[in-house]
Amino acid sequence: MNQLKAGVVLNYVIIILNILMGLIYTPYMLRTMGQSEYGLYSLVASVISYLTILDLGFGNAVIRYTAKFRAEGKQTEQYEMFGMFFILYIIIGIIAFVAGLVLYNNVNNLFGNTMSIYELDRARIMMLLMIFNVAVTFPFSIFSSIITAYENFVFAKSVNIIRIILNTIVMICLLSMGYKAVAMVVVQTIFNLATLIINFIYCKYRLHIKIIFRRFEWKFFKEVAIYSFWIFLNIILDRVYWSSGQFILGLVVGTASVAVYAIAVHLAQMFMSFSTAISGVFLPKVTAMVARSDDKNEISDLFIRTGRIQYTVLSIILFGFITFGKSFINLWAGGDYMEAYIITVLFFIGFLPDLIQNIGISILQARNQLKFRSLLYITVAIISFILQYLGGKKYGIMGCSIAVSVTLFVCNGLIMNIYYYKTQGLAIIRFWKEIVKMSIMPSILCLVASYICSNINIDTWSRLIIAITVFIILYIPLFYKFSSNTEEKTLILNTIKKSL
Repeated sequence: MNQLKAGVVLNYVIIILNILMGLIYTPYMLRTMGQSEYGLYSLVASVISYLTILDLGFGNAVIRYTAKFRAEGKQTEQYEMFGMFFILYIIIGIIAFVAGLVLYNNVNNLFGNTMSIYELDRARIMMLLMIFNVAVTFPFSIFSSIITAYENFVFAKSVNIIRIILNTIVMICLLSMGYKAVAMVVVQTIFNLATLIINFIYCKYRLHIKIIFRRFEWKFFKEVAIYSFWIFLNIILDRVYWSSGQFILGLVVGTASVAVYAIAVHLAQMFMSFSTAISGVFLPKVTAMVARSDDKNEISDLFIRTGRIQYTVLSIILFGFITFGKSFINLWAGGDYMEAYIITVLFFIGFLPDLIQNIGISILQARNQLKFRSLLYITVAIISFILQYLGGKKYGIMGCSIAVSVTLFVCNGLIMNIYYYKTQGLAIIRFWKEIVKMSIMPSILCLVASYICSNINIDTWSRLIIAITVFIILYIPLFYKFSSNTEEKTLILNTIKKSL
């Protein structure tokens, strides 16, 4: 229990740390590297990220079946399973390396029309380093999964925190010395290898893990493969949505557009982390409810309560960014990245239904009914990829961004809501009625604040901080008065009392 509590706390520390590093370190990196160099790095990273889908969902399977065997006291079977997965990951690592070399040898064919000779040469160097990084990571990634399965969260999260801090410090030093994108990839590779070695040593000498190589259990492998398949589809979706745009823009536009798009993706992922930090702890509770009675009214109430809490957190970020986003991006990233404002707003709105309803995923997992969602998401991801390419080719960065936002919204805001309502029996109509009511006050405040800001030149950090502070001072009591229900008001008051 102490490991679980500490793991949750450290998980929030990592989220906050990543956000702070992004807000403080990213502007320095952008100005030091330049738009073209940062775009080049983002493009190569997005291309290589496709190789990570070769994990095939096995990482999650290692965690699940390790926990299962431990609960059943099957230590020998557990060690034999590690041997099976280690062999599988070695094969996957070799496949990833070969596939990466194919990409490496086709850099000219892929990006020759949008890159200079200098950019192509640097792209090859970074790609080769990243290919090596991915290929080595696959076999040794089993040890991080084992540590998670053994619930040693303090060690795993602490290593992650130290890695984030050291990586940022080293990169700031190197950037100040004139090194750029290639140095960033080298540093990331070194820290990744160090983390893999540390995890291996911890498993061997602290957890006393053994890897036994015996006869390959095809029956067990088939069971694992079926479990991993639906997770694999979601991994593909993630890569398509958040990496394909940069890849497509690199093909049809150029590195400058990739850099702008990458900034918007970075902000969208920060936005997402505030939601998943809340929903991620509900799977055990939902599973228990489903196992006990699977009462649709009870689960609908939990679905709505959680969605309202998530929307309470996300709405202030959404409406605050709509109001101050232009000034923030101008000061944070620079005038060359102003187009990222409208792209980020599109991503926020398109992704919002999923972020305030992602406890629905926990409900589907508890009911073992992920098949429809996985098949839907892979279909929509393919459609999104085609629309991104067509939109990017004709309208550039905006065409690509609109394709992502629209497909996200249609998938999560329309199709999945119909599925939740018709098949899962959730009170979707009541959910959206409550969300609309909650949005009235923030929308009015956002319109008024945006009008005032349009007549004020917010061109310094001090002015921006003052403006945001005034906005928050007005927003919180107004939201509490007009958008929160009685239960939420009680929760807020109790939290304040406990804090005091």
